[in-house]
Amino acid sequence: MLDLAKPVPMLDGEISTAYLLETLAANKDRRLVFHYDGHDVQPSYHVTEVKSGSFNALDCGANPESWQETFIQLWDIVEDNRGHMPASKFLAIMRKVSDSVPFAPEAKLTFEVSDGVNPMQLYKADSIDVAGDIVRVPLSPRPSSCKPRDRWLDEQQSSCVPVNTKAACCG
Repeated sequence: MLDLAKPVPMLDGEISTAYLLETLAANKDRRLVFHYDGHDVQPSYHVTEVKSGSFNALDCGANPESWQETFIQLWDIVEDNRGHMPASKFLAIMRKVSDSVPFAPEAKLTFEVSDGVNPMQLYKADSIDVAGDIVRVPLSPRPSSCKPRDRWLDEQQSSCVPVNTKAACCG
């Protein structure tokens, strides 16, 4: 299991595996609710699979890429009359998984969500909201991107020096 004693920051504006687990550990008695496509998951949702992977790839600019990623698969179904699972149950699932499938604290986190009828969709989480007895994880679609273009845009924004303080930088 990850060492939750060391705080792990978010990565590129997205929560990491460790950030999710750390936040849930601090709120283990609250209900865990994932929110996507304008609605909350059903109270009887299942965590059907957790995958951890190390990836090595070549991007569209022939640049080598490597990263670690954790995939959490959610099955958004109505099965019985129970409430949303407590964060402690989710943590127990993740602890059991980590006994056989270790994941890196800094791993990128992707959620695979399906209602069992529609195709699985990929989501990311940019924040975690804690209010009352609920820990809500808002999910947004994970878009594809061109990594060389993304790097170029980042370089343009970070190297831009505004000539006029009233004008937008790199506008």
